[in-house]
Amino acid sequence: MLKRLRSFGVERIYGYPGDGINGILGAFHQVGDEVELIQCRHEEIAAFAATAHAKFTGEVGVCLATSGPGAIHLLNGLYDAKLDHQPVVAIVGQQKRMSLGGNYQQEIDLNSLFKDVASEFVQTCMTPEQARHLIDRAVRVALASRTVTCVIVPDDVQEMPYSDPPRMHGAVKAGGPIALPRVVPDPADLRHAAEVLNAGERVAMLIGQGARGAGDEVVEVAEALGAGVAKALNGRAVLPDDLPFVTGSIGLLGTKPSDTMMQGCDTLLVVGSSFPYSEWLPEEGQARGVQIDIDARVVGLRYPMESNLVGDARETLRALRPLLERKQDRSWREQLEDEVRRWWEILDEQAHTPANPVNPQFVFQELSPRLPDRCILTADSGSATNWWARHLRLRTGMDAALSGTLATMCPAVPYALAAKFAHPGRPVIAALGDGAFQMLGMNAVLDIARYRDRWSDQRLVILVLNNRDLNQVTWEQRVLAGDPKLEMSQVLPDFPYARFADLVGLKGIRVDSPDRVADAWDEALATDGPVVYEAITDPEVPPLPPHIRFEQAKKMAKALAKGDPASGDIVRNSLRGKLRELATR
Repeated sequence: MLKRLRSFGVERIYGYPGDGINGILGAFHQVGDEVELIQCRHEEIAAFAATAHAKFTGEVGVCLATSGPGAIHLLNGLYDAKLDHQPVVAIVGQQKRMSLGGNYQQEIDLNSLFKDVASEFVQTCMTPEQARHLIDRAVRVALASRTVTCVIVPDDVQEMPYSDPPRMHGAVKAGGPIALPRVVPDPADLRHAAEVLNAGERVAMLIGQGARGAGDEVVEVAEALGAGVAKALNGRAVLPDDLPFVTGSIGLLGTKPSDTMMQGCDTLLVVGSSFPYSEWLPEEGQARGVQIDIDARVVGLRYPMESNLVGDARETLRALRPLLERKQDRSWREQLEDEVRRWWEILDEQAHTPANPVNPQFVFQELSPRLPDRCILTADSGSATNWWARHLRLRTGMDAALSGTLATMCPAVPYALAAKFAHPGRPVIAALGDGAFQMLGMNAVLDIARYRDRWSDQRLVILVLNNRDLNQVTWEQRVLAGDPKLEMSQVLPDFPYARFADLVGLKGIRVDSPDRVADAWDEALATDGPVVYEAITDPEVPPLPPHIRFEQAKKMAKALAKGDPASGDIVRNSLRGKLRELATR
């Protein structure tokens, strides 16, 4: 099985040992340096790392876990892969075949457990002759369907000697590499899409991770159409943020230029994105729509499109471009570029708003111009994601990833671990909150400390926002539910994050004053080794965009009226931010 995985280019497997996979672990002795096991501190870290490997390489990621509890621990990371359409293969152990059905220790119906997350392919290897085609199909289905697959291997089967399938009825003989097709829509469909786009006067584009590798084509089409381009979070790295027509992220974590563009456009072109929040798209009937996606099951799902093109983003845009007429009236583009310029000024002003003690926006604002060339950025799910999405200006050659659809806590540091293994010569910066660090991040830091010497460039900075608050949920309580902060659920225990880094042999930097922010970044990025950058930040800086909706503002006012414990700080910080925004107009 390991050699079969190696034939598909797999060099490392992320996992954690257990007696339910002893046979597979023993096989690592036989494959030498061909395939290695990266021992993670938790199976969830292993699944996140496999997902990140797929995101940062386009290759299949592989994780390994023992039977019962080990298999269960994989699930959250595997759902992250499934919902973000990443090819990941999970290999899990199972009790001996003769034990199954006997209510045996750690016996779980693994086929049922993985039936949803690995819905395209989950099979149990009941005989050695199956091993070849099960591994082949698991990898092929994962790559072809961009999804999770699972192979379950009972303990006794692992110990059996391998033999090829016999030449007889019922035997399956798999083999050969997978070659993914070139998918381009029918010429008539392309012409219809071009007619829609050519008729538009105010074209908006939204791109996602499906546009990866098509950046040049996106720019060419945007230039022809005079369009602005918004980016779903998983598509952050498709285009650099220094292009004047890139409006940035979209949605509640998005930017005002993206919202302005969506509210004012008369035509919408979506490329490789299944952004789920329809309230941040044009109103139904406002805009004519064209969508490009490789998966026919998701086109036209978020907005009623007039033209749905099923095809590879790059190839489809290349075929579409000659059919597009260059817009002579550039006033829409000029308006959007002006909005983008003013937005960057607003962000800079808001980042310099005083806070107690440090404004989290200022931490990201000072990092942005210091981002190393070709760096890889990872983010968690929380209020830190807001600042990560808005304040960091990605340049050409950089990459970025987060849990886009599942939006789970805790992937930032496991993603960073996998990024360093996939690209050991590139600097990596992870951003997360104190809640995610306490939940799982600190365990993945131990993995980073263990494997750091394997990487040619050891620069890896883990930014932890220490505000002693589960901050994103706190603000969701206020803005979405209209409830004040519930301290018994939201307040976190204090923890010395920088000192923890020192304890495990890394460098820890603690920043509790705005005057220290910039110098601390210079120190962290100049360190030839992993660093935990602990920023003591103000939890009452609203992680909300300036284009907050009326209903959201009404619910926040309701929460304050109910007696939120931080109501005074919230009002003060909100007013400061709004005044600074108005001052730039």
